[in-house]
Amino acid sequence: MNPFSSGTRLRDMIRAIRACKTAAEERAVVRKECAAIRAAISENDQDYRHRNLAKLMFIHMLGYPTHFGQMECLKLIASPGFPEKRIGYLGLMLLLDERQEVLMLVTNSIKQDLIHTNQYIVGLALCALGNICSAEMARDLAPEVERLLQFRDPNIRKKAALCSIRIIKKVPELSENFINPAASLLKEKHHGVLITGIQLCTDLCKISTEALEYFRKKCTDGLVKVLKDVANSPYAPEYDVSGIADPFLHIRLLKLLRVLGQGDADASDSMNDILAQVATKTESNKNAGNAILYECVSTIMTIEESGGLRVLAVNILGRFLSSRDNNIRYVALNMLMKAISLDRQAVQRHLTTILECVKDLDASIRKRALELVYLLVNESNVKSLTKELIDFLEISDPEFKGDLTAKICSIVEKFSPEKIWYIDQMLKVLPKAGNYMKDEVWHALIVVITNASDLHGYTVRSLYRELQTAGEQETLVRVSVWCIGEYGEMLVGNGGMLNQEDPITVTESDAVDVVETAIRRHSSDLTTRAMCLIALLKLSSRFPSCSQRINDIVIHYKGSFVLELQQRAMEFNSIIEKHQNIRSALVERMPVLDEATYSGRRAGSVPAAVSTSQGAPLNFPNGVAKPTSTPLVDLLDFSSDDVPEPGSSGGDFLQDLLGVDPSPASSQPGGNQAQKSGNDVLLDLLSIGTPPAPSSPSTVDMLSSVQDDKSPVDMLDKLGSASVPCTRASPTVGSSSMMDLLDEVGPISSAPVAENNGSTYPSLVAFESGSLRVTFNFSKQPGNPQTTLVEAQFVNKSPNAYSNFIFQAAVPKFLQLHLDPASSNTLPASGNGSITQKLQLTNSQHGKKSLVMRMRIGYKINGKDVLEEGQVNNFPRDL
Repeated sequence: MNPFSSGTRLRDMIRAIRACKTAAEERAVVRKECAAIRAAISENDQDYRHRNLAKLMFIHMLGYPTHFGQMECLKLIASPGFPEKRIGYLGLMLLLDERQEVLMLVTNSIKQDLIHTNQYIVGLALCALGNICSAEMARDLAPEVERLLQFRDPNIRKKAALCSIRIIKKVPELSENFINPAASLLKEKHHGVLITGIQLCTDLCKISTEALEYFRKKCTDGLVKVLKDVANSPYAPEYDVSGIADPFLHIRLLKLLRVLGQGDADASDSMNDILAQVATKTESNKNAGNAILYECVSTIMTIEESGGLRVLAVNILGRFLSSRDNNIRYVALNMLMKAISLDRQAVQRHLTTILECVKDLDASIRKRALELVYLLVNESNVKSLTKELIDFLEISDPEFKGDLTAKICSIVEKFSPEKIWYIDQMLKVLPKAGNYMKDEVWHALIVVITNASDLHGYTVRSLYRELQTAGEQETLVRVSVWCIGEYGEMLVGNGGMLNQEDPITVTESDAVDVVETAIRRHSSDLTTRAMCLIALLKLSSRFPSCSQRINDIVIHYKGSFVLELQQRAMEFNSIIEKHQNIRSALVERMPVLDEATYSGRRAGSVPAAVSTSQGAPLNFPNGVAKPTSTPLVDLLDFSSDDVPEPGSSGGDFLQDLLGVDPSPASSQPGGNQAQKSGNDVLLDLLSIGTPPAPSSPSTVDMLSSVQDDKSPVDMLDKLGSASVPCTRASPTVGSSSMMDLLDEVGPISSAPVAENNGSTYPSLVAFESGSLRVTFNFSKQPGNPQTTLVEAQFVNKSPNAYSNFIFQAAVPKFLQLHLDPASSNTLPASGNGSITQKLQLTNSQHGKKSLVMRMRIGYKINGKDVLEEGQVNNFPRDL
């Protein structure tokens, strides 16, 4: 027979394909077979139709396109014989899915087969329907499937129950039609039908509240009885797995009881006894028994249960932790993490076993156990747990040290009873953790040290001792160098001795040796060396006898290839050699750092200073704010302190804009320095000659006196980023107000703004990205200068339409914002339309503070959520 004819058997084609040595040969064989099949389809070859379809299914599984054979499936399904229908339905499930339009043509054939007298044909139709049923097919064929739930043959009832699950998931509104038939399946004796019936009831409860209440009232007692019968049933070979009667049925029953008992005390109470029986009598030395115990524990943890049964469940998990099977231990750790919120004390009893899991060889178990230990730490056990974890840190694997170090530091910081204990534990972690300690951790340690004034001497001496034995650890070196630079005289003079301390002998030269060794280490990075230079500068003032030696070390780095080190070395050398009179003031001790603020920022818990009202939380139906709702105050961390205050001179505004501290030197630490005005600081920043005397008229006059070829505007332009557009102004500045100067220069913003012409307020491009532009149009209410009416217009520049469009805004507390609903929540593509939304801004500090706003814009594009954010600082000044 021709190997590429329609009559070729499937096994012959498989042999031909397997004989191919290259992918090209295989493609050639497949192409010839597909050509022969197409020819047979065009000739309407009925004798070999089922054989051709079998070949197509194999070709499909190899990954080649077989869409041309879809209609052959329908023709075989319409055939009267069982063998043809079997191949047809198999091809239907394999070659098609619910998205194919051709599937509608087979609905009538399936309906005819569902009422066929041959139960095997009915089974084929149910199997196919349960696999590829679409919503339209589900609506058409649901009555037939519902009828088959009462069929005489158990195999048909089982398949009908599985098919019903597919139907109610596709069309949830049909679920109420299946409640009573599903309840009747719970009385079945056949385990296969009973399992599928229980699964159908479980899915009905998840989809329909009505079904959940019905099964709670009518079926809970029956399910408890079924579980009791199964748990106490004698040996049955057809259902036995490792000596346990049908563990699959056990598990399905427990899952359904979990759903029924959650949130219902009466239903939970009725199943307490059987759950206790299953938990105590199920063998745990076989995997099947462990699976049942796990589901039993999960059910106990979910239902409304008293503490006694939960303690039993936690004890079962404790036994799991002692298993040699890693999978069982991992599952137990996961479940214990959920159990903590229900009964922390019961979980605490197994803390020793959990700690052993932290030392396990399996990485996933170690990580999960560490997370569990972290959740179990409290004030009473923090010291013992911390000691265990620090001891293990030294011998732990390198890939685990990072996680372990982070958890230890977090535990010590969160639960430390006193600062000396916190410092002691961190000093133990520093040499053992090595470079696995994150920067924010040792930053926090330094903050705590600055706040513990009575422990400065103890800390610097302890760090000096650790540095002698473990000096290669980068983080330890940084903290030690910082403390020696700050408290070096206490190290040398044994200042601030505690009762439990022994004095040590350290000379000034020894202290400098430590810093010099650290800065010359080849492994020290830029941060460490920079900190060493600062420490040396401070020690040059604290240890006058070593000043020349320190200067020699600093001079060595004046030729460094690293610009940061070179600049620091040159500056510090100049201070040591030429500015002896101010050096002591420059290198005073760091002020006490705000521990609460630093900790809050690390945790992300610093409250925003924005509030516009004390109203209820916002609700945005359909993505649009209600007219009476309060603006979104928690949109971003937004403080009114960040808003510039325009004054008569505007100097503070520009200083804030350029990042210059306008406060006088006398208000800062080391107040004996010469006081400089904000104008002097600005001129220093701009590098314009020698600063004038403090009695100079104004900063603008100073800037106007510069050479004509370099206008103040040009200089300010150079300070800004090249990507920030600025409006050019005339070099001649005729106003004495710094705000006028800024107006001429142009706002520092990514959006250009038109000039303000009298009482007419220009439109403002408040936000613009590659895909969206937001424009604000302003107006004022007569006689109410504090209130500004804003009409926001949103234009889509991309070729895709935006759906679920929502605009949110946040303002400082001196502003009040009222949002009207947007004109639409769909933004057309390519600028073919826009959305408008009206805002009302009321400025309680009108004339003193300018308007400012942060915005958040959300929308969906091709089903994907997109979020854009921006800030508007360039509102017209007179608003």
